[in-house]
Amino acid sequence: MDITSIIEPLNDAQRLAVTAPSKSMLILAGAGSGKTRVLVHRIAWQMQVEGLSAHNILAVTFTNKAAKEMRQRIEQLLNVNPHNLWIGTFHGIAHRLLRRHAKEANLPEGFQVMDSSDQLRVIKRLLNTLNLDDTKWPPREVQWFINAKKDEGIRAKHILEMEDFHQKHMLMVYRAYEELCQRSGLVDFAELLLRAHELMRDNSGVLEFYQQRFKQVHVDEFQDTNTIQYAWLRLITNNKDNLFVVGDDDQSIYGWRGAKIENIYNFQKHYPNHQIVKLEQNYRSTGTILKAANQIISNNTGRLGKELWTDAGDGELCSLYAAFNEQDEAFFVIERIKTWIKEGGLRSDTAILYRSNAQSRQFEEKLMATAIPYRVYGGLRFFDRAEIKNALAYLRLMNNNDDDASFERIINTPTRGIGAKAIDEIRLIARDQNHSLWESAILLINQRKLTARATNALISFLDLIKNLSVQTKSLDLYEKIKLVIEESKLIELYQKEKMDKGEEKIENLEELVNAAKLFDFDPNNEEGINELDMFLTHASLEAGESQSDEHKDCVQLMTIHSAKGLEFRTVFLVGMEDGLFPSQQSIDDIARLEEERRLCYVGMTRAMQHLYLSYAESRRLYGRESYPRPSRFIREIPTDLIQEIRVRTAINRPVVTPQSNNIASLNTHATFKLGSRVCHAKFGEGVVLQLEGSGAQERIQINFIEVGIKWLMISYAHLERM
Repeated sequence: MDITSIIEPLNDAQRLAVTAPSKSMLILAGAGSGKTRVLVHRIAWQMQVEGLSAHNILAVTFTNKAAKEMRQRIEQLLNVNPHNLWIGTFHGIAHRLLRRHAKEANLPEGFQVMDSSDQLRVIKRLLNTLNLDDTKWPPREVQWFINAKKDEGIRAKHILEMEDFHQKHMLMVYRAYEELCQRSGLVDFAELLLRAHELMRDNSGVLEFYQQRFKQVHVDEFQDTNTIQYAWLRLITNNKDNLFVVGDDDQSIYGWRGAKIENIYNFQKHYPNHQIVKLEQNYRSTGTILKAANQIISNNTGRLGKELWTDAGDGELCSLYAAFNEQDEAFFVIERIKTWIKEGGLRSDTAILYRSNAQSRQFEEKLMATAIPYRVYGGLRFFDRAEIKNALAYLRLMNNNDDDASFERIINTPTRGIGAKAIDEIRLIARDQNHSLWESAILLINQRKLTARATNALISFLDLIKNLSVQTKSLDLYEKIKLVIEESKLIELYQKEKMDKGEEKIENLEELVNAAKLFDFDPNNEEGINELDMFLTHASLEAGESQSDEHKDCVQLMTIHSAKGLEFRTVFLVGMEDGLFPSQQSIDDIARLEEERRLCYVGMTRAMQHLYLSYAESRRLYGRESYPRPSRFIREIPTDLIQEIRVRTAINRPVVTPQSNNIASLNTHATFKLGSRVCHAKFGEGVVLQLEGSGAQERIQINFIEVGIKWLMISYAHLERM
């Protein structure tokens, strides 16, 4: 048996993790240490050396992209089709289980998966039927409450009645929401996980089957698991020595959305015969960047402990820039990017990372002004676009007439003469008689309670859905979607919109047909799911993980959270100020401050060669002017690892001159301030860096976009303030 291809590419620590005897293992994988390689080669080792079949292996990831990459790499490594391998996200695996065991899970066979926006739509309608003012009961807050409870494994029935007015009403909405979803056959993302856990917990036969089937269970990004995910893993492994988890407590940054860093610590208690392997050799960043990141993260307490290193050399020092304000900070970053491009670097090799989305505006403005293409990572995604969701809602309602979220979305899209009053009547019947909206509409038609116009429009809408169901029955998937788009009049709707906007939406609908043509469907799937069901689930679970312009050479802008898992040759970590990063809310909370520090560690370790840190001495954010201190994270980096780009001793502050009748000496300070944007007839737009002198000798230093930094005599410059 030739195992060279499996073990030869591995370093000593990776080889230890891959070839260890089958037992529960915790692989502490530092940033850029090759964790995906270890997972892939571990699975290959178990199949090739230990004789496990693909049927006996389960691998769980957090993104569809990661699952796809893992499957492809296993296929390449073993030269086999890993079709029988269960590799997928927690939500994807949970969905697969529920499709196979819908009856045991108390779900209809044709249950529909709701994405977040459809769930929000259902909640808004529910608040309306419960006569709750959505200004006092914000739908997003209700959505967060419901999902947070589900992530903890808590049903409405588990919550005791409370005297607290707010909690009492939240519980009432949660109960009504559960009833509506059960009646309509709707399952949200959090419900997928909770229902899959309950399926295993309450059905011993199902649980025993999968416990025996999956001899080895592998988990990626284990530090990001929440309560219900870890509980499900413990059930399916029965706390035996067959759980192989890869994670990094130093990269646990999603506590705000339910991730429990405690899981990585509790693993050692729940699986006492475990083995820990540390992957500390980094293949991404320079030695200096790693030393700086190690120093920062060492300030956190309770770490399992590891220290990243590389044999690729120290590289250049980390760069620190102290900007006068957020405008100067943006000018500095864009100037550095322009230099990088002029020297032959790719725009896509540079990333601007920030703590808050509100920080992006300045950088977007400057990038647009200099005609540098950019991409805000995590923008509106394909399956999240309204026109796509509208088309899919027609398909969902054809597939399941009791899908209230889809019914409400398209009943008047395009407008067809069914007014708000008629829709309210339908909702009222649905609430009072515990019917779906579809059933309620039929009832209202039969009882002739609506105006003739509304009745005819409603009959026309129901007939449209029923006729489409019949007409598309024997068509291929892409033909079904094409016919639905045409017959629904969505094209005509968007043709009426402003030219560019309407054309873009029509092009997106055309792309939906293309997506259906290219959809990879396995007719022999174990769950017996038909192609349309599979495609609709694909649209919900994989909504927009990639964007149409992701391969274009453009500067990348994103939050540090969004940057996790990515890498760039040059990284600008901006807004490094106390109150912004770390955030003001976290400064006095040790647990939150430590998560912010982990976030900083993640941001720094995205950089391969060049790391720039910047902060502003004054910043206008959220409508307020502030004068923050540099981030404590900067102060935690040893000074011998940093080079300050702006020499502090060379900075000339504005001179405060005594009162005088000399207009020239007063006018400058009234007109120009540090960080002001100005325009010069010859040099163009720039930002004020320094002011010095007085009267006729007063001069100003400006960083111009096109020609760089220049000193000008104010009396001759004829500057225009912007």
